[in-house]
Amino acid sequence: MKLEVRDLTKRYGQKLILNHVSFTFEEGKIYGLIGRNGVGKTTFFNCINQDIEIDSGSFNILNNEDELEKKLETSNIGYVQSNPIVPEFLTGKEFLQFFIEINKDRIDPTKSIDDYFELVKLSSEDQDKLLKDYSHGMKNKMQMLINFISNAEVLLLDEPLTSLDVVVQDDMKKLFKKMKKNHIIIFSTHILDIALDLCDEIIILNNQKLELIEKKNLNTKSYKDKIIKALRDSKND
Repeated sequence: MKLEVRDLTKRYGQKLILNHVSFTFEEGKIYGLIGRNGVGKTTFFNCINQDIEIDSGSFNILNNEDELEKKLETSNIGYVQSNPIVPEFLTGKEFLQFFIEINKDRIDPTKSIDDYFELVKLSSEDQDKLLKDYSHGMKNKMQMLINFISNAEVLLLDEPLTSLDVVVQDDMKKLFKKMKKNHIIIFSTHILDIALDLCDEIIILNNQKLELIEKKNLNTKSYKDKIIKALRDSKND
């Protein structure tokens, strides 16, 4: 499975944010989307998720086996935002039960609620707490969990680890790596070390374009220097 972004252009008034962007994302990889703050990473995600109107372009899913192409629908997208949005008047268990019920046609019926909570390491005590009393990290886990179990083909992860402590970060990284086998994952961050630790490919949003940084000696100083130079040379919005 592949996600093909073709000729994506987005302006805000006279300000050009994305300029005829074309890129192919493949299943089984985590793509690290790197860019300076304000360069347009979230705008790129909002375009894919059809939250904002684009000036031109298309998003299509390509089946690897028969190359059958279909338009990307919002029902096939999971979007994890940096500031998780959850119904705070429900407990974690009530929220998950409700989500499973309304999406039962696309969720694995062989797994129990306990199986799902085990994926994100939420205790029984935490499951019965109101979501309004969850920490930022726990809310992020819940947001990630519902996207995982809904079997969305494309997962957009917008700075999901930035404000989490190292233990929760480690749990989330393990979950992302487990998920990538059957998903297309695009992970945005402005923290280079997180991207290098987690991602299979590194892409820079640079001067309104997506640029793949060739993956050689991923964690070497020369590779990091190459990315930083590209970021330094890019135009910030």
